[in-house]
Amino acid sequence: MVGSILGIIIYGTLLWFWALIILEITAFLGVIVLLGILGWIGWTMATTPPPEPMPEMTGAGGQSSAAPGGPAAGASDKKPSS
Repeated sequence: MVGSILGIIIYGTLLWFWALIILEITAFLGVIVLLGILGWIGWTMATTPPPEPMPEMTGAGGQSSAAPGGPAAGASDKKPSS
């Protein structure tokens, strides 16, 4: 918190004495950061292999089936209460 407040004071002081150059440097650094993040995202997307396709889980009649070894659709382990 102290560093942030000190940074604001220093930045304001620099703007007071050298406004044009400080604003130009700030804008340039902002563009560098923005384009750097976009480049990093692009690099990550270009170098990440695509996910493996999901195996088809179709049962009889083209409907989805339950997971192997699991209970059938609508089945429950609970006993009906009396």
